[in-house]
Amino acid sequence: MKNNMTTNALLMLIAIALLVIAARPLLAPSTAKADDGSGAYPVFIEPGVQMLRSPDGTGQVYGRVVVDLRNGKVWGFPTTTSAVYPIDIGSTKPPISHPFLLARFALSDMDKQ
Repeated sequence: MKNNMTTNALLMLIAIALLVIAARPLLAPSTAKADDGSGAYPVFIEPGVQMLRSPDGTGQVYGRVVVDLRNGKVWGFPTTTSAVYPIDIGSTKPPISHPFLLARFALSDMDKQ
């Protein structure tokens, strides 16, 4: 008899705890917050690999095109091959691709019209 009362008491405690957990969002819903963009850079990464030509015309290399949506600058990240990320088979360390400026979109001009 005592075992049955203990089981019922524990089941009642579990039921009350579940009810509190389920009712909390209904009684005090959390506010929705928009992303303020303070985390990652707001960029657009062009799909695939392109032949990147330096603006002064001194060279060209395969790489990825990235547009910085904050200021319209177009960056080229060299991969040196047609792979979508840099590869260096002569090293065991992962290669780092440093960007170079290709061009700039005048995004602010879109507000003038």
